[in-house]
Amino acid sequence: MQVIRVHHPIDPRIIPAGPVVLAMGFFDGVHRGHQAVIRRAKRLADQQGLPLAVLTYSHAPGVAYRQYPGGFKYLSTTKRKLDLLDQLGVDLVYLVSFTSSFASLAPQDFVDQYLVAFHSRVVVAGYDHTYGPADVATMDRLPGYARGRFAVVTVPKYTADDSTAKVGSRTIRRLIDAGDVQAANQELGYHYQTTGLIVHGLARGRTLGFPTINVETPTPERLPGIGVYAVSVQIGDHWYGGMASVGHNITFGEHNQLTVEIYLFDFDRMVYGEEVKVRWYQYLRGEEKFAGAEELVTQMKRDERAARTVVQDPPVLGDQLVH
Repeated sequence: MQVIRVHHPIDPRIIPAGPVVLAMGFFDGVHRGHQAVIRRAKRLADQQGLPLAVLTYSHAPGVAYRQYPGGFKYLSTTKRKLDLLDQLGVDLVYLVSFTSSFASLAPQDFVDQYLVAFHSRVVVAGYDHTYGPADVATMDRLPGYARGRFAVVTVPKYTADDSTAKVGSRTIRRLIDAGDVQAANQELGYHYQTTGLIVHGLARGRTLGFPTINVETPTPERLPGIGVYAVSVQIGDHWYGGMASVGHNITFGEHNQLTVEIYLFDFDRMVYGEEVKVRWYQYLRGEEKFAGAEELVTQMKRDERAARTVVQDPPVLGDQLVH
């Protein structure tokens, strides 16, 4: 998959020749609704014998409008998003930097300078996608801006199972924040994944008989809410089952910083400095303050039994297309 990074104003020399089918959207999380858009565009591209291109953004558009003073936490970083798009069969990604100057484009200018310039034969997006001010840059109005230069395909609202509620990134973020990774995974269409670096901790788990790895998660990534989870961790080329604790270790103090500590089953290696991926399968329980180490160990043994069961048979996600 070719990735072309774009900064406004666009340099036409970076645009490959030849027509494409173009899907557009921010696609944070590349969830099932996004996958429906990409799949529709992929079918059209295959039918017409054209490459499938995607126009997306390197950071959340709201950053340019100062909508996230505390910083935005992503369901998928740029690297993860590109990996998911690659798995869906995308041939070319235009990764646009959403700057103030880009954001100031009128809808007609955006269409002329981007969608037409990319040699789009068909443009595909979700029913609620906007490419400028929400009152004028709608999918209903896009054919007017296109002026017959490309076809427009609008993908309707995607709902999960029998629900009428839209599968959307905002809902999934709320589920992740609440710790409900199992429900989030169903809407994502894959098991939620974060990355991190294994760093030194206090080694308290080793003294309890549960040696843990401490995973330092990059700031832009969205961690599940505080609690204990069944997970698997990729170290090198191998995945290892385990249980993760996201919390403040309140049994050992009231003002500890937030940590991600993971006990890997049947694992005994020194892996400091390893970059890892973490798949989040299921929430097991909330963070609790125990009377002492003995009570904590008793609970951790229960957690291990529960987590092993989940990891051995992870929740089914239906028509899973990506990982």
